[in-house]
Amino acid sequence: MTAVVTYYLSQHPSIITFRWSHTQSWGSTWSFLVTSIALYLTLSSLLHLFLSLLVKRGRPVPLGPIPALHSLIMSVVSAVIFAGILLSAAAEIKETRWFWRRSKTPFQWLLCFPLGTRPSGRVFFWSYVFYLSRFLHMFRTIFTIFRTRKLNFFHLFNNSILTIMSFLWLEFSQSFQVLAILFTTLVYSAVYGYRFWTGIGLPSACFPFVLNCQILLLGCNLVCHVGVLMLHFMKGGCNGIGAWVLNSILNGVILLLFLKFYVQSRRKYGKQAEVREIVKDKDL
Repeated sequence: MTAVVTYYLSQHPSIITFRWSHTQSWGSTWSFLVTSIALYLTLSSLLHLFLSLLVKRGRPVPLGPIPALHSLIMSVVSAVIFAGILLSAAAEIKETRWFWRRSKTPFQWLLCFPLGTRPSGRVFFWSYVFYLSRFLHMFRTIFTIFRTRKLNFFHLFNNSILTIMSFLWLEFSQSFQVLAILFTTLVYSAVYGYRFWTGIGLPSACFPFVLNCQILLLGCNLVCHVGVLMLHFMKGGCNGIGAWVLNSILNGVILLLFLKFYVQSRRKYGKQAEVREIVKDKDL
């Protein structure tokens, strides 16, 4: 069983021979990226406007089991990508270590690709699958608009920026992407699994599970970005460092926006806890 899973996740010919190409890979052009994000922003804004005008204020649109099903699919997809890129990275390290072993350790290779790395092979196949999965994440914005009748700027910005960054990883063979995908898919598999759990009516956690997972993910990414910067100057350069700089700036913006959102959520959570305590006191 293990051999079969390993074959289909890291040794299949389609994975080994993968090559990021504007002519062969679907969604690999700059025009597609710009058009798809513009369409995402436009459709989200129009849907919000449509619901604001035609649906009674404060009334959510029932979606049935669709959001829970979406969460289940995203959890499974994230888990598959995590397993695939983990096995693929191990195979790539084993096969190419002779080329860079004098200058890097395997962990340093995960942070800092050697100069001249091309977007082909196992690792970049799963990076491509991760890029495509970003478009599935965008459906959650639609569900949120239907449920809350609100257009959340952070959701729009976060989904758009993460899609752009995953495109840059492939376009410029950017360093750090392996660890970024491992951390992200691991957290997403847990977060979407939790959303599916609560979506089918099972009890939720007694603390903001999703927010804490996202804080953990951003913290891991921040530490790894510092590691890439150190290796770039200490080991003779990392591939795709220009794209990494842009990636770091965008990550910094996302971190600031998320911290603002996190503080607001904690205040709201604290107020709700105070209200519950007041109600309990009155009942007593």
